[in-house]
Amino acid sequence: MSLVIVGSIGLDTISTPSGSVIDAIGGSAVYGSISASYFTRVKLIGVVGSDYPPSAIKVLQRHNINLDGLERAEGKTFRWTGEYHDLNKAETLLTELNVFADFVPQLPQSCISCHSLLLANIHPNLQLQVLDKTGSYQHVACDTMNFWIEGCPDELARVISRVHIVFMNEDEVKSFTKETNIFSSAKAILDMGPKLVLVKRGEYGSAAITKDAIYFAPAYPIGVVKDPTGAGDSFAGTFMACLEEHLELSEYAIKEALGYATVMAGLNVSEFSVGGILDIPREKIDEYKENLCRMTI
Repeated sequence: MSLVIVGSIGLDTISTPSGSVIDAIGGSAVYGSISASYFTRVKLIGVVGSDYPPSAIKVLQRHNINLDGLERAEGKTFRWTGEYHDLNKAETLLTELNVFADFVPQLPQSCISCHSLLLANIHPNLQLQVLDKTGSYQHVACDTMNFWIEGCPDELARVISRVHIVFMNEDEVKSFTKETNIFSSAKAILDMGPKLVLVKRGEYGSAAITKDAIYFAPAYPIGVVKDPTGAGDSFAGTFMACLEEHLELSEYAIKEALGYATVMAGLNVSEFSVGGILDIPREKIDEYKENLCRMTI
């Protein structure tokens, strides 16, 4: 059993009311892989430049993440600079694609037919390239963002029609479907082919919606939110990792994955960069998840 995650690997410069960091470890594949590593074996597919710090590689290795699919290219690593005035919404100040601009995902043989595949937040054309190369996966999911929804909705629609699970936040799902609420939006996406839509709602938690059921989870209570960057990626990576033990998207599987995903997203925002999701004893994660279950009605 293993989970393949394809996405961006970058260095982030972030400013929030709690402080700032420069060239911190970031990228959708990194957040998703570290969070997922507590629950299953993870294989990461992405690209870094020659300036990517060895210390960041050691962090991934420390979490036993398989890096056979990590490409190292000459040039600078993908960089993102952003700030948060409203902790529910990032303001992008600068995006430098660098080596990511020419990235063509290459899947090692070991990644062709694994149990699960998460196409993290990258260009839909790259997601389609991966889908064209892969074999049989039990669970296939995609994540996205408003930039792709506005810039290449047709390509994104093709991706969505070929996956089982879709992750979007509340604004994104409404924008993509042109619907006014998350329920009609989710129905429109389910009509395109997926079996499950995960709507991320920031401080208000999340909703998992199928054709027959809706499951809600509150956000895990964190006293001080230092850095929301990557919370959605941690949520998606954890959710997919928790499905490794399940062949079907049963009620139990969805609820179990939703609980753990909520916890890891909460831990993610408690520190800058990936600091909140590193080196956590698994028994503590289980404890947090049980606390979450006790808090819900």
